[in-house]
Amino acid sequence: MHPGVQTFTAGAQCTANFIFRDAANTYVGQAAHCSGTGAQTETDGCTAGVLPLGTAVVVTGAAKPGTLVYSSWLTMQTVKETDPNACAFNDFALVRLDASDAGRVDPSVPGFGGPSGVGGAATGAPVFSFGDSSLRLGVAALRPKQGLVVQVSGAGWSRTVLTLTPGIPGDSGSGFLNASGQAIGVLSTLALAPLPLSNGVGDLSRELTYMRAHSAFGGVQLVNGTTPFRPDLLGAIVRGLDAGSDRAGVSPATPPAAGSPTTATPAKSRASRASRACRKRARGRHAKRRSPRRTSTRRSGRAARARIKSSCTRRTRKSR
Repeated sequence: MHPGVQTFTAGAQCTANFIFRDAANTYVGQAAHCSGTGAQTETDGCTAGVLPLGTAVVVTGAAKPGTLVYSSWLTMQTVKETDPNACAFNDFALVRLDASDAGRVDPSVPGFGGPSGVGGAATGAPVFSFGDSSLRLGVAALRPKQGLVVQVSGAGWSRTVLTLTPGIPGDSGSGFLNASGQAIGVLSTLALAPLPLSNGVGDLSRELTYMRAHSAFGGVQLVNGTTPFRPDLLGAIVRGLDAGSDRAGVSPATPPAAGSPTTATPAKSRASRASRACRKRARGRHAKRRSPRRTSTRRSGRAARARIKSSCTRRTRKSR
């Protein structure tokens, strides 16, 4: 397991961002909206429906399901948060891995290496990410991403990022790095306006500070990668192709088998339907519909066909 593996929370497909540890446990980070129960346009973490702590989360590569132990959305609702920027952009969760899986973790970001601590990125700064949504159908060259910060908003809680291949449904929660290899944020939304196909990336530093101040996870720390960071997109693609799907990227995510704690529908079939819909729209044959400005980028197993169609046309806060 490593940053970029797919996670499944009650059927919603998302992406793990980074690896975290405290004195007792190992965790993978994901977006809080990955356990949301509402529509993909539901982006206010202070009011959104969300699954309870203790929910099982299937993590690709783990022998046993992990457990949702922290959600910024649940925490903000518990403490009755009133800061509108926190409510809109604080989108972070921790999934505790089973102890038997702790030794199977590699904290390095595939292709790029790192992270090396937590940092920031100003407007105009380059950023790097890795995502492997099943909508990419296992194409290794599309997993690494490079782009630019085009706007910092929400009093520093969020960055609007443009990448050559934008984050898509299933990429929700994936991590972003700055040019020094520092972890800067978590993919949260996909936008059609005002910047088409841009992504909203929550500020990881603020999200971790909030978690430590309002939960029992004050000792949780980001785990640095064991591979040095290299800010080289082409190199990341080549290394990914050379290393194969097991290390350079996650093979197309396989949801849990029947009888496991989650109820994801087959990712391959969902991806095929979504891919056909998106290609049809791109050729101009997909019916136009009104789109909200912000929607989640999670990929949901609940009402999968309708959600995937909407995920191709709406701005999603949940990259799941």
